[in-house]
Amino acid sequence: MYNLGIHILSFILKLISPFNKKIQLGVKGRRSTFKVLKQKLNSNERTLWFHCASLGEYEQGLPIFEALRDHYPQYKIVLSFFSPSGYEIRKNTKVADVVVYLPLDTKKNAKRFLDLVNPEFTVFVKYDIWPHFLLELQRRKGRAILISALFRKNQSYFKSYSNKRKSALFAFEHIFVQNESSKALLESINYNQVTISGDTRFDRVNNQLSQNNTLDFISEFKGNSTCFVIGSSWPEDENILAPYINTNASEDLKFIIAPHEISNKHVKSLISSLHVDVIKFSDSKGKQLNEFSVFIIDTIGLLTKIYSYADIAYVGGAMGQTGLHNILEPAVFGVPIVIGKHYSKFPEASAMIKHAGVTSVKSEQELKTVCDTLIDSVEFRRSEGLKNAAFISNNKGAVVQIMNYIRI
Repeated sequence: MYNLGIHILSFILKLISPFNKKIQLGVKGRRSTFKVLKQKLNSNERTLWFHCASLGEYEQGLPIFEALRDHYPQYKIVLSFFSPSGYEIRKNTKVADVVVYLPLDTKKNAKRFLDLVNPEFTVFVKYDIWPHFLLELQRRKGRAILISALFRKNQSYFKSYSNKRKSALFAFEHIFVQNESSKALLESINYNQVTISGDTRFDRVNNQLSQNNTLDFISEFKGNSTCFVIGSSWPEDENILAPYINTNASEDLKFIIAPHEISNKHVKSLISSLHVDVIKFSDSKGKQLNEFSVFIIDTIGLLTKIYSYADIAYVGGAMGQTGLHNILEPAVFGVPIVIGKHYSKFPEASAMIKHAGVTSVKSEQELKTVCDTLIDSVEFRRSEGLKNAAFISNNKGAVVQIMNYIRI
């Protein structure tokens, strides 16, 4: 059934690729994977293999990737992605020598891929677990670990009918999980080589504090105003935020919006919902930015630094069903955070709502109540932000645990 599902997936992806740019990129990219590997690798080289589903998992694994690159410079590193949203943005990353799309998970592809890569050590991140690749790696006695793993009871690994996916877990010599419940689930299927190391993203965002986060154009826009940063917003988020912005944007309260979707169509739609002075990043050159109330960031790669200017942050994705984006990025800068209502699959959100300075809202009215309080009370705002910064500091350390385990 699994093999049939993979072949059906392959057929569907090829069928719809002409009508979906993202899928088309993946289909075309996978066609060139073996050619790229043949060109850039040779059998005499020692290699490490890192695999991530997408950009989020890459960011999660990056502290480990960077540490391995530093500790083992003699190895050539192959980085694979399944999703175009990871590959297209990080295909030129300095952490790897070769970046490719992972071919679809068939026995033939797995053997061909591993014949070319022949990794001495492999790191998978979080949950993108492909049975044929891992079982073939195990058959060759290849070493592999899974990091920042997060499991739920309803996943197929813990069902009686999914032996192939379950067996793939046993191809990992060790699994580093984020929490106790994930460890308990693995032990329930007699997988015992497991350590609770936490989430490597805490280490990743903590490193941001030592970076230069200065953006002169944001400083110019913000001035001495209170700055409300809206990061990775989706339409469901923007629908409740736009009325609040229209009512409250002023010289003293400015908003920066970095939408998840930065197409011209979406940005135009967003601007049409705002009835205040708005400037786009793409139109900002030569403009007096301090004259505008709303700054829309219609480009990628700036949000992490922009959060350092925030007095309040709203992180998108949880008002709808698309998935909450990274709340740790603003938290590390000591910023109070507001999110939507669908966060149950994100343990860091649940923990930070309970123990730190994150608040979930379900409606436009709840958003208004929470944001008015944060804006009006500087003392409360700072207190909530400090809770977030402390939470990040208290939960870092996964990288040290994982690197202490790895010996190549």
